[in-house]
Amino acid sequence: MALDPAVKKNWVEIQKKFDFPVNAIGVKIKPNDEKTLKVWKEEGIENFMKK
Repeated sequence: MALDPAVKKNWVEIQKKFDFPVNAIGVKIKPNDEKTLKVWKEEGIENFMKK
């Protein structure tokens, strides 16, 4: 299931501020939260991490 484009855009903008994985509201994703991390990777949000 694909994310709503507005949600993805917001998530990307939030992720650009952090150098660790965050969810769509800016909270750090716990390593054991496999479901959120899977969406994070599938949607390509990981490519926008602050370097």
